[in-house]
Amino acid sequence: MARAESGAGNTVTTEQSAARLVSAVTGAGDLATLPAGLAVTLKSGWKTYWRSPGDAGFAPELTFDGSENVASATLLYPTPHRFELFGLQTYGYKEQVVYPLAVVPARPGAAVKLRAHLRYLVCEQVCIPYDADLALDIPAGPALPSDQAPLINRFKAMVPGDGKGSGLQLTNVRIDAGNKLIVEAVSDGQAFAEPDLLVEGPNSLLFGKPEVTLNDGGRRATLTLPIEQSTDSSQAAGGDLTLTLTDGERGLEAPVKLAGLGPATLLAGTAAAPAAPPPSASLLLILGVALLGGLILNVMPCVLPVLVLKLTSVLQHGGGEGEHVRASFLATAAGIVSAFLVLAAALAGLKLAGHEIGWGIQFQQPVFLAILAAICLIFAANLWGLFEVPLPAMAGDLALETDRRARNHKMLGAFMTGVFATILATPCSAPFVGTAIGFALSRGAAEIFAIFLAMAIGLALPYLAVAAVPHLAVMLPRPGRWMVWLRKALGVSMAATALWLGFILVGQLGWLRATPAEQAQGEAVHWQAFDQAAIPGLVASGKTVFVDVTADWCLTCKANKTLVIDRAPVSTGLNQSTVVPMVADWTKPDPAISRYLGHFNRYGIPLNVVYGPKAPEGIVLPELLTADAVLQALGQAQGH
Repeated sequence: MARAESGAGNTVTTEQSAARLVSAVTGAGDLATLPAGLAVTLKSGWKTYWRSPGDAGFAPELTFDGSENVASATLLYPTPHRFELFGLQTYGYKEQVVYPLAVVPARPGAAVKLRAHLRYLVCEQVCIPYDADLALDIPAGPALPSDQAPLINRFKAMVPGDGKGSGLQLTNVRIDAGNKLIVEAVSDGQAFAEPDLLVEGPNSLLFGKPEVTLNDGGRRATLTLPIEQSTDSSQAAGGDLTLTLTDGERGLEAPVKLAGLGPATLLAGTAAAPAAPPPSASLLLILGVALLGGLILNVMPCVLPVLVLKLTSVLQHGGGEGEHVRASFLATAAGIVSAFLVLAAALAGLKLAGHEIGWGIQFQQPVFLAILAAICLIFAANLWGLFEVPLPAMAGDLALETDRRARNHKMLGAFMTGVFATILATPCSAPFVGTAIGFALSRGAAEIFAIFLAMAIGLALPYLAVAAVPHLAVMLPRPGRWMVWLRKALGVSMAATALWLGFILVGQLGWLRATPAEQAQGEAVHWQAFDQAAIPGLVASGKTVFVDVTADWCLTCKANKTLVIDRAPVSTGLNQSTVVPMVADWTKPDPAISRYLGHFNRYGIPLNVVYGPKAPEGIVLPELLTADAVLQALGQAQGH
């Protein structure tokens, strides 16, 4: 029979982690402070967080209500590591961490009973919050080393201090004229291996990943960090920074006064404009994500009208001249870019004015829907040959000409093709689009314009490709009788788009809905109306809550519903008595739903979140749902 470990409390185990309280001593002795710790073991690939988690996550929260003979208990943090995903910087631990715990007994020498409630977050590709009730008894008696002492002492040695124990020392800290934080450090006795610098300070200042230069055989390091600044630089004046220098398991922590570091234009909020910081790695990577998301929009099922317009544009150049093809496709790309920049300006302006903003919110406006539906019907009638006169200049000359005059159609028509394609693409939330939009709309105007421009280029890439190699269009057959039938088929698709927009318009005006959408007959899932305030109570009672934020104008949402949510086994899982499916209908403007989206840094839909006893903060699902993803999240939230 195995001997029980001394100095260990109960272990709470999940699929990804195990947590327990541990003590370095077998008894309280006469110690004024008892050395203990919170030990968390993680499954391979998962991580948990430092006291400042970075761009995402949260630090562990430990409360000691119900403890006996405890005057105070202070949690300490070992040297963390930096993690990067899509340019987002987070700080924490993998595999195993022990947070040292300094327990001060109210009556030294008497037994101590620790009763702690732990709330912590573990992340891989998804993040799962957990709660655990932990207990540890330290009896009265000699304070001999326990079985846990070596482990606790190892991580206690990793807690950054003044650097004397780790052989690290800061020799110079300054901010240069280019608004970069420059820190110089030395390492006594051994060369630096992988030095890093984590900076905590005012919310108005953001510090990027450092560039590291090593000298003197690796014993001297210069770390240069770009600084990004919010619009309110006055918050930084007179503030403090906490610098944590790390090198593997070694660490140093030092407080620094901002006021003495460098340019007043950065730190004192003076009228002089600060020098523009260089683009951070996170922004550059998000721009790449936006570019990829825009490109993927081209093949999303929710952009059928865009595909129709592209096919129309290609066919009308069949057998045409290369230079004319190039100019026309460049004009369409310019239309896409211009439309995205107008959207960026509108959203930045609305945000500056304090309004709720989001991706596709124009589809919540009846006038916009009516105009767009009318334009689609005009396109359909033109494709069916019901009239042969060109469309008004505002809509662009998009009619298909079957004679040689097609070569001379106006560039305005091609430009407006790009504008119209962009407008119809905005209800979609393709992979990576949600990430890029969320990042953009949570930042300032400069980031909004930069990210929207990257998405525009992504959406325009097929047009730019044809413009670069016009033979792709020139090689198509010349228009003939076959094109008459194709025109009719394309007209049907445009008419279907108009009907879809009309359906949304009717719903917006309330002409058809006598009952809320969630109570509609024939639904595969028994929906309840979204009530964010009710979720914590439902979870506390043991229920699992599935939230679906959707809208009639969101075709990606409809695809998720038809292909995944309304089909077994997902519909069967959602109709269990222990599951509460909630639908948040964003077809019309709803500030409560907008705020809910913002809570997850989302500004577009679809958004699906699963809550449960093991996931009270919610598990966010991918934008394109799969049955496996939904069922796995339901199981994790329920603790299965």
